[in-house]
Amino acid sequence: MKQHHVVFAAIGSVMTILFLILVNYLTSPSYIWFIYPAFPLLLWLVSVYLLSKGRYKIFVLVASLLTLLYLSAINYIHTPEHPWILYALWPIMLLVVLTFLGKYSWKLSMAWIGTVLTIVYYSGLNYYLSPGYPWAIYPTYVVLWWPMLVYCIKAKKYFGLSVLATLVTAIFFVMVRVVSSPHVIWDIYPIFAMIWWPLSMYFYGSGRRKHSTIK
Repeated sequence: MKQHHVVFAAIGSVMTILFLILVNYLTSPSYIWFIYPAFPLLLWLVSVYLLSKGRYKIFVLVASLLTLLYLSAINYIHTPEHPWILYALWPIMLLVVLTFLGKYSWKLSMAWIGTVLTIVYYSGLNYYLSPGYPWAIYPTYVVLWWPMLVYCIKAKKYFGLSVLATLVTAIFFVMVRVVSSPHVIWDIYPIFAMIWWPLSMYFYGSGRRKHSTIK
C-alpha cells in the first residue's frame, strides 16, 4: 500500500473525529456519542498503517487494545454498576496470545490449556458476578470443541469426532434442561437429531467397506 493512502487515512480519521467531538459538545454535551463512530475510524487508521507494513501480529494486538478501551468506555458510561467488559476481556486476550504463538496455537496441549483456563475464567465470573444461573455451561460447551477438533482432525478420526461431539452435545442439552426447565423433557429432541450424525457416518463407512470388498 502506498504512503499517501496511510496519510489520507490518518488525516481523514483525525479530522472526522475532531468534527464529531465538536458536534457532540455543541448539540448534546450530556451524552457522549462520538465514541461510537470514532472507534471504527481509529480501527481503520490502525489497519491501513499496520497491514501496509505487514505487521499482522502487532495489528491484532493494537486492534484488541482499542476494542477493550472502546468497550470499557461504554461499560463505564452506561452501566458502571456491572462490569460486563470482563466477559469480553478473556476471548480478546486469548486471540492475542494465540496470534503471537503462531503454529504452536494448533497444538493439542495448547488447546487443552486454553479450554481449561476459559472454563475456569467464566466459571469464576459466573460465581462472583451472577451466581443466580449457571450460564458458564454455555461457553464451556463451545470451548470444548477446540481440543476435540484439534485432536480428531489431526488424527483423521472423523467418525470419532462425530461420536465425541454427539456425546458432549447430549450432556450439554441435558444440563441446560435440568437448570432451565427441569419439568419439561425437551432435550431428547435435539439429542435424537444429533445421533443421526455418527449413525450416518458409520453406515456410510460400512457401505464403502462392503463395496470395496465386493470389487
